[in-house]
Amino acid sequence: MAQYKPVVVQACPKLGERITQDTLYWRGYKTPVQIKEFGAVTKIDFSPVPPYNYAVTASSRIHIYGRYSQEPIKTFSRFRDAAYCATYRDDGRLLAAGSEDGSIRLFDVSGRAPLRQFDGHTKPVHLVGFLSDKYRIFSGGDDYSSNLWDIPSATEIISYSEHSDYVRCGCASKVNADVFITGSYDHTVKLFDARTKSSVMTIEHGHPVESVLLFPSGGLLVSAGGRYVKVWDVLKGGQLLVSLKNHHKTVTCLCLNSSGQRLLSGSLDRHVKIYSTTSYKVVHSFNYATSILSLALSPEDETIVVGMTNGVLNVKHRKPEERNETSQKKRQPAYRTYVKGRTYMPKQEDFCVSKPVKRVLRKYDKLLRSFQSSKALDAVLEPPIMLHTPEVTVAVMQELHRRGTLRSALAGRDEKQVNLLLTFVARRVIEPRFTPVLVTVADMITDIYQPVVGQSAIVDKQFLKLQEAIGKEIDYQEELLEVLGMMDTLFATFTKKTEMCLEENESNGLTETVQTDRNY
Repeated sequence: MAQYKPVVVQACPKLGERITQDTLYWRGYKTPVQIKEFGAVTKIDFSPVPPYNYAVTASSRIHIYGRYSQEPIKTFSRFRDAAYCATYRDDGRLLAAGSEDGSIRLFDVSGRAPLRQFDGHTKPVHLVGFLSDKYRIFSGGDDYSSNLWDIPSATEIISYSEHSDYVRCGCASKVNADVFITGSYDHTVKLFDARTKSSVMTIEHGHPVESVLLFPSGGLLVSAGGRYVKVWDVLKGGQLLVSLKNHHKTVTCLCLNSSGQRLLSGSLDRHVKIYSTTSYKVVHSFNYATSILSLALSPEDETIVVGMTNGVLNVKHRKPEERNETSQKKRQPAYRTYVKGRTYMPKQEDFCVSKPVKRVLRKYDKLLRSFQSSKALDAVLEPPIMLHTPEVTVAVMQELHRRGTLRSALAGRDEKQVNLLLTFVARRVIEPRFTPVLVTVADMITDIYQPVVGQSAIVDKQFLKLQEAIGKEIDYQEELLEVLGMMDTLFATFTKKTEMCLEENESNGLTETVQTDRNY
């Protein structure tokens, strides 16, 4: 008896994922480390100086983590209620944070007790930051005000009350020590100059503003609110350059990489999108378990830290660069051992022992070997196979048709099985690689189940879908044939024009030759 040959599944080329330099770069991070905090992580800020520790604001505490530590190396917990927006100064020595009771506290990173406390807000303070001169602090609160404070004297310099809703985000200019920006839930972003008594620019974002970011050059401003990330040209009076809508839910945080060439945005839709700042197209994205509230990238782009609503801190570190020399030295002995003896040719006096190779058959092959056609077809109509490897289902149908048992395998099925068959055929019949086989299958199903048409609404609906799919494909093919006809006509016209030009050139050449001969 001849040995059974498994069904040959036609291999078709697949369109793989587009691999770019950005894809390779952002995939170069290790498996994330998960750290559980006491509450939702509302703010993450990296120290601008080595060793690049980062401050995490969650609940009523501020934790300072080392780059590779999974436990906090320092904790500031002297808050009666929730703490907000712990931010480092540019020299990494001081840390400022807002609170639920409306006060602002200034901490020395090497100590524990607050150095200064600024009281002036009447409601929670969600925004705190340092101006670039390092001696002034700006803040924004739920009392709709934006204040400027002097650090040495712990006094209020000026207070702006131009927003009409909560002030929740802001940033300071690194170019001008008097300029800072605030974003509010009143849909506006305002630019303030400490030398003036009112804002110098107002930008209408269109949604409650959750985060703002100023490029290091000070010329471009990024605002995030709703599903939109918008880029504005500050030097042109707040002109809108581009509006990005790549998230499905509210965008909560923004971040730039060290070179300023990549913009990162985090959202409640659990995704971090990475944009190119030249084309403003998404070059990569990360997916997380729950909604994202805060995001930070270390100054050397070595660490990505994401804070989520469930209190989990997700930390990713870049993989170290592989040393090729060391890896080659380690692999050489193993490779030589593996290859040894593979090229040996047996001699005449050698006795060769062949090891039988056990072939493992798939479920549908076992059923086909035992001539169970209907069950073999059922095995390849399971959802995982139909959805992910439809070529296997079609290959089994083709084998059954070759054996002459396809009609019997399709017959005798109930409403649910017929519905499954028609769904698969209607979806895949328009694919060129499956069309020859599935057209035959569709003809057989129509012939077999034509007498029961009208008895089941579900089956009738699938027959109509199949008819609609085939009709659309026929119309599409007719349109393609019309286009081909037009192209053939154009090509034929071009060919005729070319031939006429050649004939004219040849005739002109002959005429000139004749005239020259007559002159002689």
